[in-house]
Amino acid sequence: MTEENFVDYVKVYASSGKGGRGSTHLHREKYIDKGGPDGGDGGRGGHIVVRGNKNMWTLFPLKFKKHFKADHGGDGSKQRSTGKDGKDVYIEVPMGTIIRDGETQEILFEITHENPEQHLLEGGMGGLGNWNFRSSTRQTPRFAQPGIDMKEGWFQLELKILADVGLVGFPNAGKSTLLSVLTAAKPKIADYPFTTLKPNLGIVEYRDFQTFVMADIPGIIEGAAEGKGLGHRFLRHIERNSILLFLIPADSDDIQKEYTILLNELKQHNPELLDKNRVLAISKSDLLDDELKEEIIKELPKGIKTLFISSIAQQGLMELKDTLWKMLND
Repeated sequence: MTEENFVDYVKVYASSGKGGRGSTHLHREKYIDKGGPDGGDGGRGGHIVVRGNKNMWTLFPLKFKKHFKADHGGDGSKQRSTGKDGKDVYIEVPMGTIIRDGETQEILFEITHENPEQHLLEGGMGGLGNWNFRSSTRQTPRFAQPGIDMKEGWFQLELKILADVGLVGFPNAGKSTLLSVLTAAKPKIADYPFTTLKPNLGIVEYRDFQTFVMADIPGIIEGAAEGKGLGHRFLRHIERNSILLFLIPADSDDIQKEYTILLNELKQHNPELLDKNRVLAISKSDLLDDELKEEIIKELPKGIKTLFISSIAQQGLMELKDTLWKMLND
């Protein structure tokens, strides 16, 4: 998935179908006098339905198609014939998509694994035909109900990536390199900050053909929660990760300080992020000898599982996968 194809925010306009009119038809047949009312009901208008698609990772297909309109219901007719229901329109989105009202910004619902379909707009009900209004005192009703009108409006679709493991770190911490080594993903890798401008996803292969999903989130800097750097636009993707894998390079001036800054940015964005399982990986550990490693261990943050890894030298990666798999399944 290239950066150009990753779209995590779109605005769409949707309108459901209006219900069909009920019929006011009176029965007419040879040799039958005063056949009475036999007008059928109108058909239901089409719904606008948001449907989760497990094969989608981005809102890119909706970037160029922003208008969705369902069919109107058919009118009722004679012999109590009900009008045809309007055809429903489906909007397919990735799992983890939030739907908001375009005007009030209110969250209407979320698409998760538990609810793959949700009605965004209900189609209008069809009107009742005059056959429904007959009675002993009103044997020839010459009226029927009109169908209920359609609903329409603008809606915002916002994607929060669903991943098992989210990579958290400053720019150039080695997140993209780790993702490229553990998965088949091809993120952009370079020796300058903010190489990654969009989240990248990859499937990590584990033992016995088991897998889990890892997400590379664009680098966080101090003040990201207030909008600095790439801002909080991508911090929201971390909210849906089961485990947060903090990546700090071995050549960092102060590992403890960097970890504290990252943790503080997550806390300012959403304090609930601190309740997630966390693992700290010291990347670029092939630069360390045993003596330097011992010195770093003394200064590591307390209360978090820490591993030394090197993506380039392929060091500690299997131990890292074992740790993440165990945490995911515990």
